[in-house]
Amino acid sequence: MRALFDLLRPRASRGQLIGGVLCLILGFAVAAQVQSNEAGTTFATARQDELAGILADLSQRSDRLRADIRDLEDTRAKLQRDGQGEAAMAEARRRAATYGVLAGTLPAAGPGIELDIDDPSRRVLSTVLLNAVQELRDAGAEVIQINDIRVGVDTFFLDRPGGGIEIDRRHLDPPYRFLVIGDAHTMSTALNIPGGVMKSIQTTGAAGSITQRDQITIRAVRSS
Repeated sequence: MRALFDLLRPRASRGQLIGGVLCLILGFAVAAQVQSNEAGTTFATARQDELAGILADLSQRSDRLRADIRDLEDTRAKLQRDGQGEAAMAEARRRAATYGVLAGTLPAAGPGIELDIDDPSRRVLSTVLLNAVQELRDAGAEVIQINDIRVGVDTFFLDRPGGGIEIDRRHLDPPYRFLVIGDAHTMSTALNIPGGVMKSIQTTGAAGSITQRDQITIRAVRSS
C-alpha cells in the first residue's frame, strides 16, 4: 500500500523546478518593463522552450530600447550643439548691430533728449555745436543726429561765410535740432551746467531748449 501512495504522490522534476524559477524571473521582468495584455498571462503552464523564447524576446526588446536611448541622446547632443551655435550667431548679430549703431551705419531708437537751437540772427558758431557734441558724449550720449546728419567719430564743424554752419561738408541753416539717445537726465544736467552749452547759446542771442523723451528715433545714417 505504501508503495502505491509513493507512486501517486506528485514529484517535481528538475525541468519543472527550472521552469518555476524562470516563471518567477519573467514575472518581475514583465512587471518592471512592459505593461500590456500579456502582463496577466500565467506562465506556470508554459513549456520550458516557450519561456526561453519569451526571455529572448524581452532581451531583444531591451536591446532595442537601449539603442533608441542612444539615438535620442545623440539627437539631444546635436540639438544642444545647434543651440549653442544659434546662441553664438545671435550674439554675433547683437554685436554687429551695436557696432553699426556706434559707427552710425544703422538707425537707432531709445530714450534721450531733443536739443533745439533757434538762431534767426545766425550768430551761433560751429564751436558752440562742437562743444554741445563733446558735452553730450561726455555725458554718455550713444547716438547723435543734428538736423538730418548723423554725427560720427570723425564729424567736423566749420563756419560758413555769411552765416550757417557746415557739418561734414554739408551746409546747415538754423534752427538746429539735436536728437540724442542716452540717459536724458544726465545729458540735460550736463548741458545746463553754469557756463556750459546752454549758457553759450544764450550769450549769442539764440534760444535753446531741451526736451526729455522716452523714445528718440534716429534714422540718419553715415555712408560706410
